[in-house]
Amino acid sequence: MDTLRDKRVVLDDAAISRTVERMAMEILERHQGGDNLALVGIHTAGVPLAHRLAARMKKTADLTVPVGMVDITLYRDDVFIGLPHPIVGRTELPFDITGRPIVLVDDVLFTGRTIRAALDALMDFGRPKCIELAVLIDRGFRELPIQADVVGQALQTTPNESVKVMLSEMGTVEDQVMLREKP
Repeated sequence: MDTLRDKRVVLDDAAISRTVERMAMEILERHQGGDNLALVGIHTAGVPLAHRLAARMKKTADLTVPVGMVDITLYRDDVFIGLPHPIVGRTELPFDITGRPIVLVDDVLFTGRTIRAALDALMDFGRPKCIELAVLIDRGFRELPIQADVVGQALQTTPNESVKVMLSEMGTVEDQVMLREKP
């Protein structure tokens, strides 16, 4: 049961599209055109964002960037405490990550624990040249020393707020980022 109340829309469909376009350009600039670059979305919302970034890179720079996805369920530090019946999703990396620059993609950066888990999961598949992090929203409140290399929008939040990213690929009617408040 969802007990959070919608507070305000932070990004609407058009703003998300512009933000993804800017992020794609920034990633390409960081990698001088993207040679051998690959994107890995963190399941769930990071996956469609990674595909959107790749599509934008194809449209803008005529560059085909492969996209994979990683499920972090078994790498979470609370997997057996906070998740009594963890549901393990798929990890699909249709390319070798060894020696390749990887951009890890997620929707919201908060405590850093999801990213730590994703890093652990990726390292089980090889040793990339480097791993960078791209997030749509950085909301602060880090518990681990992790920061994003590419940020769509930094958002000041309070501990009693959450950020909900809704994307059409995940079954929502419209794309938006919503700031929500716990009652």
